[in-house]
Amino acid sequence: MKIVRFDPWSYVHLVRRDLRRATAADAATQWIPSVDIVEEKGRFVLYADVPGVNPNDIEVAMEAGVLTVSGVRLATERGEDSDVRRTERASGHFLRRFTLPESADPDKISAKSNNGVLEVAIPKLPEIQARRITVEAA
Repeated sequence: MKIVRFDPWSYVHLVRRDLRRATAADAATQWIPSVDIVEEKGRFVLYADVPGVNPNDIEVAMEAGVLTVSGVRLATERGEDSDVRRTERASGHFLRRFTLPESADPDKISAKSNNGVLEVAIPKLPEIQARRITVEAA
């Protein structure tokens, strides 16, 4: 008889993973890249892990205050003589959407890809200084 250790949290992780996939932004989405968003003094920076994705296959768009990052990672071609034992690397289309704050400057957004990490820089608009208006007696 083999004793197997029961880990109830493994089921929670499986359900969470399946829910994440099921609630993807688009039905055509096959995987979701992990993202970090950092706020710096003069800009926001979005870092997305997109290993194996050609930069030409990534599209970054801004419309109505929503930043959309989408693209496709092509599957690895396998020969007829190969027998796949396990596949964990997802391929296909991905899509992420982010609502930007009003302080973001949509006209100056830039993106670059380096070593499988997409960096989207979103500059902030210059702050409008409050102005005190004096009231004169008539």
